[in-house]
Amino acid sequence: MLRLGRREFAPHEPVIMAIVNRTPDSFYDQGATFRDEPALTRVEQAVAEGAAIIDIGGVKAGPGEEVTAEEEARRTVGFVAEVRRRFPDVVISVDTWRHEVGEAVCEVGADVLNDAWGGVDPRLAEVAARYGAGLVCTHAGGAAPRTRPHRVEYEDVMADILDRTLGLAERAVSLGVPRESVMIDPGHDFGKNTRHSLEATRRLDEMVATGWPVLVSLSNKDFVGETLDRPVKERVLGTLATTAVSAWLGARVYRVHEVAETRQVLDMVASIAGHRAPTVARRGLA
Repeated sequence: MLRLGRREFAPHEPVIMAIVNRTPDSFYDQGATFRDEPALTRVEQAVAEGAAIIDIGGVKAGPGEEVTAEEEARRTVGFVAEVRRRFPDVVISVDTWRHEVGEAVCEVGADVLNDAWGGVDPRLAEVAARYGAGLVCTHAGGAAPRTRPHRVEYEDVMADILDRTLGLAERAVSLGVPRESVMIDPGHDFGKNTRHSLEATRRLDEMVATGWPVLVSLSNKDFVGETLDRPVKERVLGTLATTAVSAWLGARVYRVHEVAETRQVLDMVASIAGHRAPTVARRGLA
């Protein structure tokens, strides 16, 4: 069982988490949803297209201008409150590694804290526990927030992923985070080169076998771009192919930019796997 906010998700129900960046310098949308109205329009569209979770972030993942905790909160807290007011049933996630920001967004209605930097601030899990919020436990290989990997090596990348994410997940539960609200994420691109991210995808079933719901954040990332030699705006097909493989191997939650396209891929994989009936079935029946 996966329980996030007011929602419960069935064992074979794929869950889409739509990205809404509250940053002026996002690698993908380049600030398109930095202002309130475009961001709220994006939320409305994502929900209409099938997103169950809205993931709001106030700091881009890569290097760039310093963003203080106060500025990150300014970009996210009021917006979370407004999304909560307008969309009472949607699951609201906030992409942050800072406990101060986590506290502020949970206070106004966030349901999940998406810690993409692998527990670098151990107090973030304490915040999730105090508010009964969900938590994403991500593998970042010990990298500092907003740094790019440099000559990173692993003896066995999946063994390291499992060791770190399972440790974070068990610690979160020991602090009081509901077990059914904890997800683990292999952290594609985070603390990894392209070959590491490809291997993590190939071996995703090893994460699924742990029993923890697996979240994947694949959307238009560098490992897709390097694999196919495509710039950021031409990575959708590679992303969707990786999404299909991840779905077949059992991932549960998909953090994405393209909601409608992802929904079709996930529905198709679910139908092939026998977990979903075709929407219509007329062929050969007339």
